[in-house]
Amino acid sequence: MNALWNNLRNYLDVYVISTVKTMGILDVVDILLLGLILYFLYRFIRDRRAGKLLIGLGIVLVLSLMGDALEMPATRFIFSDFRQIGVIAILILFQPELRSALEKVGGTSWSGIRSIATESRDFAVINAEIDAICTAASDLSRDKVGALIAIERTTKLGEYIKSGVFIDATISPYILRNIFFNKAPLHDGAVIIRAGRICAAGCFLPLSTNEDIDKDLGTRHRAAIGLSECSDAIVIVVSEETGVISVVTEGNIQRNYNYNSLKQALNGMLVHQGVSEHGKKNRKKKAK
Repeated sequence: MNALWNNLRNYLDVYVISTVKTMGILDVVDILLLGLILYFLYRFIRDRRAGKLLIGLGIVLVLSLMGDALEMPATRFIFSDFRQIGVIAILILFQPELRSALEKVGGTSWSGIRSIATESRDFAVINAEIDAICTAASDLSRDKVGALIAIERTTKLGEYIKSGVFIDATISPYILRNIFFNKAPLHDGAVIIRAGRICAAGCFLPLSTNEDIDKDLGTRHRAAIGLSECSDAIVIVVSEETGVISVVTEGNIQRNYNYNSLKQALNGMLVHQGVSEHGKKNRKKKAK
């Protein structure tokens, strides 16, 4: 027992106490920044499958440290190379989650959420486009016709646009209803809206791997959640079975929308920020 305590005390003296004694202000700031990064990393993977992988890696790391601290030859031999290859293992195991995180960081706009296109566009036109989307969604919901509409924002969806048929048409409820008509060749895919126009239809979106998704939700909803997990797109889903309208953003799904509530939600996400910034610019011009 004394030998075990001595080994632990020596380990603490070498790796912990000596390090604390030599710490400076920059070291404290460094630790705080690292803690902040780890916190946001935890929040990102908390509700994803990667959380289970992270727990497994944590257990392996603890066993490796125990083998060093207690001088257990067999354990040290098994986990001797873990810390050297650990970074590579994390990159391989967490590749989908890391890609999703980097895409979101890279697609973040410092000036706030943009509208369907740019600030310079006429807000009356944007409102008309939102009205067309809401009209089409409510009509499809009434007739129980399945639909999947993705509105591109700061994260570009070019790789998914390429998987469909390029259209480049004005946003119109008539066009959207015809695309998702049950016998239409493109009705099974997603419509992607870019810069205030129907860019492509019949697009294939990535399916979410989140195991906590309601099992009653079908492929359309899982595809909508999958796209929102790797981009800041707004995805509108109309259920073919129930006609329920859902809106998906950042991996979260909100259901039971109608024309009015959907229009209010889209206005809040696509127009409000742009109107605010546009008003600030106008006030500055008048002040001059």
